[in-house]
Amino acid sequence: MQSFEFKMPTEIIFGRHAEDRVAEKLRAYGASRVYIVYGSGSVVRSGLLSRIECQLTSGGLAFQVLGGVQPNPRVALVREGIREALAFRANFILAVGGGSVIDSAKAIAHGVANPGTDIWDFWSGRAKLEKTTPVGSVLTLAAAGSETSDSAVLTNEDTMRKVGLNTPLNRPVLAFMNPELTFTVPEKQLVCGVSDIIMHTLERYFTKVKEANVFTDRVAEDLIKTVMDASKAAVKDREDYDAMSEIMWCGSVSHSNFTELGRGKDFSVHKLGHELSARFDATHGASLTSLWGSWAQYVYQDDTARFAQFAERIFGIEASAGTEEERARQGIEKMVAYFKSLGMPVSLPELLGTKLNDSELYSLADLATAGDTKKLGTFHPLNRKDVLAIYKLANR
Repeated sequence: MQSFEFKMPTEIIFGRHAEDRVAEKLRAYGASRVYIVYGSGSVVRSGLLSRIECQLTSGGLAFQVLGGVQPNPRVALVREGIREALAFRANFILAVGGGSVIDSAKAIAHGVANPGTDIWDFWSGRAKLEKTTPVGSVLTLAAAGSETSDSAVLTNEDTMRKVGLNTPLNRPVLAFMNPELTFTVPEKQLVCGVSDIIMHTLERYFTKVKEANVFTDRVAEDLIKTVMDASKAAVKDREDYDAMSEIMWCGSVSHSNFTELGRGKDFSVHKLGHELSARFDATHGASLTSLWGSWAQYVYQDDTARFAQFAERIFGIEASAGTEEERARQGIEKMVAYFKSLGMPVSLPELLGTKLNDSELYSLADLATAGDTKKLGTFHPLNRKDVLAIYKLANR
């Protein structure tokens, strides 16, 4: 096992009525003026936002709210939130929603702590983030894992770039996780979330590290299998508490870095998917499933044994089922078939409703690699030629 460092400081309050402890816990973290961020309004219609506001009022905490966060969260709304939160003198940012809301809250928290720096400068690498404001989340969608992760993604509408930022300062201090709050999630969001959770671990399972790493591998494999099993039950019954709780907790573990310890991460498929989300506003989870099979077909021969191990441990494809290469390919096909069984797209035409022309594919590859000046991922570092080949495979 390779050396690693791991610190996941998020305090997690999990289970029924977890959100009823918001005021109590925020006070324990020194909050007095809370800036609340939410999305399209489902938390308003469900009464969740009102319940949280009542708690804060009863607890003597001042608050102000900002709604309107969209999937593939926009930097323009974040800038608006920073201005409002600074004027309000917020000392705690609370996200009520899913990953896009939490990522927006993280960015607002960074902006409040660094009022002299435009927030996009941190995401573009022009400025180094060294301080932030405490963030908490009330999770309503199991998917992105942003409630425990050290990452956050923003989309710049002006430049059509979607960029991730990884830093320990992105870790929320609190996460309130009640699986019941996910019961009203539409099926499309549920399956996109399930796909994102699985992809967060697949991106950590296939890396350049070849040394034995038994425990981390077993955690990753069982997490994937748990989500696959729970997803079948959750699609049938969105109010299956057991299934939804397994999915919710797996989402948090998957993106907390726990399934990569001693192995690292690749995340090239995420970066390829970001270009589709930025250009076409494609749903994040769907962008990943539309590309993963093509990426795997392109790179699996770099470590055929690894893909064969995946096939055996996830899908039970044993050595008697064929050569190592044949089993590796069967595992890829089974994973793609699972995504398809959820109703997820497994190609670009399925994702976008049309095939892309060569010019569009080349433009995506050029953007993803910054004009062929950087390589993506670690399992098989991808240059522009590689990226273009994967986009072409996915475009069939």
